[in-house]
Amino acid sequence: MEPCFREVEKVALAPNEVLIQSMYGSPKHGTELTGLLESPFSKAYYDETQHIFKNREKPIKEEISGLGNMWVGTVVDRGNAVKNFALGELVAGYGVLAEYHNVAQEKLLKMPPTMSWQTAVCFDPLQFALGGVRDAHIRVGDRVLISGLGAIGMLAAKVARLAGASLVAVSDPVAIRREIALKAGADLAFDPIKDDYGLILRDYTQGRGLDAVIETSASYSALQQGLRALAYGGTLASVGWFKEREIMLHFGLEGHFNQQKIVFSRACSDPNNDHPRWSFSRIKDEAWELLSKGLISG
Repeated sequence: MEPCFREVEKVALAPNEVLIQSMYGSPKHGTELTGLLESPFSKAYYDETQHIFKNREKPIKEEISGLGNMWVGTVVDRGNAVKNFALGELVAGYGVLAEYHNVAQEKLLKMPPTMSWQTAVCFDPLQFALGGVRDAHIRVGDRVLISGLGAIGMLAAKVARLAGASLVAVSDPVAIRREIALKAGADLAFDPIKDDYGLILRDYTQGRGLDAVIETSASYSALQQGLRALAYGGTLASVGWFKEREIMLHFGLEGHFNQQKIVFSRACSDPNNDHPRWSFSRIKDEAWELLSKGLISG
């Protein structure tokens, strides 16, 4: 599939719809590339009744509707039933990169005057960062590692600090990502290609290791290093969407001897791990609240 621009016709507004002219948009490159190039759904499907993947009779070619998953723009027209949004108002929402969007008013995100567009488009990745921090059970005083510094990992580092982590370490092979994370408040940053950061962090914590690891990169080597850094009885929350690989992953080392816990964290899966108090709907509400109050920013 070749990336391209294409013209689309404007569609008449329904009574409850708002016409948005996009100003900014944000692709979600990790998830989108996995879905496009290495999605498990081409060869299998997820059976919602038995909660298991089953092989398809023949592989299918998945189609995507477009690049990007969030946008920020202004209201340029309204259906006659729309009451809550004014012309010229800045709003955010879900959708691919496109010049115009027809959106039902109940699906729009009303942005506070102080919120930047960069902060608004953090809404989607923040949901999964928040879910990962909750599933890792990070508490005040905990020492934490975030592996992978895409949008989810960057935000997970901020949420972990907000949750009370006393040490936030990060790892990513891209130098500029590590620099940004340090400027945003991380304490230590490692290059996973060069550093045995599992051993370094164990030495740094006087042999104890870390209370929690949030793995967002979907890298099997990062998962192995995360277990290496993790304390006895600690929890690793696996947030990244892993691709199919045949690799050496040794659970018989720190994972086995240190009785570590691995929890797969997917914020949009219901029932939530903290059901019935928490759900995907509540995670979304709380994520937008954190952004709206300026507790987390882009």
